[in-house]
Amino acid sequence: MSDNKDNIGKRKHPEKNQSSGTPGLKQPKFNPYWFYGIIAIIFIIINFYLTGSKGPVETTWNKVRTTMLASQDVDRLVVINKERANIYLKQNSLNKYDKELETTFSKPSETGPHFYFVIGSIETFERNLAEAQEAVSEDQRIEPEYRNETNWMGELLWTIGPFILIILLWWWIFKRMSRGTGGGPGGIFSVGKSQAKVFDKDSRVNTTFKEVAGLSEAKQEVEEIVEFLRNPEKFTRLGGKIPKGALLVGPPGTGKTLLAKAVAGEANVPFFSMSGSDFVEMFVGVGASRVRDLFKQAKEKAPCIVFIDEIDAIGRARGRNPNFGSNDERENTLNQLLTEMDGFDTNSGVIVLAATNRADILDRALMRAGRFDRQIHVELPDLNERKEIFQVHLRPLKLHEDVNLDFLSKQTPGFSGADIANVCNEAALIAARKSHEAVHKQDFLDAVDRIIGGLEKKNKIISQEEKKTIAYHEAGHATISWLLEHAHPLVKVTIVPRGKALGAAWYLPEERSITTKEQLLDEMCSTLGGRAAEEIIFGKISSGAQNDLERVTKQAYAMVSIFGMSDKVGTVSFYDSSGQNDYAFTKPYSEKTAELIDQEAKAIIDGQYKRAVELLREQGEGHQKLAQVLLEREVIFSEDLEHIFGKRKWGKHEEEPKFEEIKKTTDSENAEPQAS
Repeated sequence: MSDNKDNIGKRKHPEKNQSSGTPGLKQPKFNPYWFYGIIAIIFIIINFYLTGSKGPVETTWNKVRTTMLASQDVDRLVVINKERANIYLKQNSLNKYDKELETTFSKPSETGPHFYFVIGSIETFERNLAEAQEAVSEDQRIEPEYRNETNWMGELLWTIGPFILIILLWWWIFKRMSRGTGGGPGGIFSVGKSQAKVFDKDSRVNTTFKEVAGLSEAKQEVEEIVEFLRNPEKFTRLGGKIPKGALLVGPPGTGKTLLAKAVAGEANVPFFSMSGSDFVEMFVGVGASRVRDLFKQAKEKAPCIVFIDEIDAIGRARGRNPNFGSNDERENTLNQLLTEMDGFDTNSGVIVLAATNRADILDRALMRAGRFDRQIHVELPDLNERKEIFQVHLRPLKLHEDVNLDFLSKQTPGFSGADIANVCNEAALIAARKSHEAVHKQDFLDAVDRIIGGLEKKNKIISQEEKKTIAYHEAGHATISWLLEHAHPLVKVTIVPRGKALGAAWYLPEERSITTKEQLLDEMCSTLGGRAAEEIIFGKISSGAQNDLERVTKQAYAMVSIFGMSDKVGTVSFYDSSGQNDYAFTKPYSEKTAELIDQEAKAIIDGQYKRAVELLREQGEGHQKLAQVLLEREVIFSEDLEHIFGKRKWGKHEEEPKFEEIKKTTDSENAEPQAS
């Protein structure tokens, strides 16, 4: 706990941006839509200047005839391309037309042209012009000039512009398609390239082995690989060879990927990180191509480490694909991976790390020595390892003095590292929701309840009769578990709905590696106590025992067909733990044996159900009292059972967490600490 208190109140300082040096300042990212906007603005500006910038003002022939020609204000009249006439005014006459010339966005230049009008046909224009100047002397008449002009920029724009727009549109669509197919920075042309992230001297991973709590044996294995890369002479002088590969196997959330990150952070060699699904693509042959490219890059940077997360995406056993008729793209990828790991052209200095939680479905050729020399099992943490994991995840939290690491580690049996991290985060959120200054022990217990049982549904509509049935049902579980030697010790029972459950009982299971037949039978009897209580008290049964019956049925069939605990069926097991079975379409036993298995499983369940009924009839008074207390307070603890039935005869109860210091209330919102 001293390590935790030293870290309370510490704040992380914002890292400096490497490019700017300013703390916490991020450089803006380039957005391709800026480029498209700039092109559109340039196009509008060019179009404006080509069409309307500083051009003459449009007028009519009638106004030219009655005003400009009549007042002799016209200096020149130029006919452009036999379509329109540009009018140039005399300099001393410009002030007469200031209002008309300033009506446009940009005023025409003083040299002109100042006005223009459409002439129609040349013959009509010349006839009208001659008629308008009949009264004018010949030396003052305006003779039209004819000129042909070509707008090269406009024609070029309208000729090439559409093709440029089509090319830009095609390029944009092609880029989007390439991004969608996972082609990476090189687009669709690099779809066969490796998608692995490379961590070397320039881009290092900050995770180290110090941040990986527990997993002492697994850490020792991978630390040896890192040490081999750092100091190979220590091993090679004795004739040893570097392992070619290590497979991390374990349940989800136990820290396999975190262990690989620690290897990347500790190793002073390039580290290639890739997921198994990154090899799979919609194009044929892409997976094998990416495997080749990955190992080609790895050979160039050897010695190095290649990490493939979730390798079961491509390493599934060949010939067991249920999708008959589909292409063998996955098998081609696996074959290429097998060849690269230990083929004719061997790799020197390339170590392959892989992680999976489904080692039973991997191909045998992939699992053999020479490819994966080591299989490192990363199991669920035990009591001491959970304590170490809590120490890591409690560092950033501000803890109250009542938080005890030993207590928390005992309250979370069967939790993985990811579950413990979730508990710590959920406890901090609950404490913030309650406006606490620090995270209390009660917040951690509420977080454990929240994760195991789900969210409390206090407003769920339940009738009084249903509530009574639930209370007697849960009291039946609690009573039998207290009376049986091998049943898990009870910690808490509640009839407040959580998640999909209308009621729940919390037990503290004993951490053991093997389970005896007597222990299994006692657990089955305790599980059937709820159904037995309903039949005894109400004389009828309900659907509330569905989950109990499901668990008991699976347990009974496992005892008969897997554990060999049936006298009639015998000491046989029909379970293949390796997963490499050949029983795809047929059972590994006859129909007669199947009937015998059914009979034995049913006999075991019926026997434990009768045993549960007998125990509840013997302890009927205590069962009734316990159910009434549960109806009144909605939550009870092990101390309540000890008060009614006395201490358990089997001396493990004193090791369980005590709650004497807790003040019990009838309000379920302020219920006592809740243990898992």
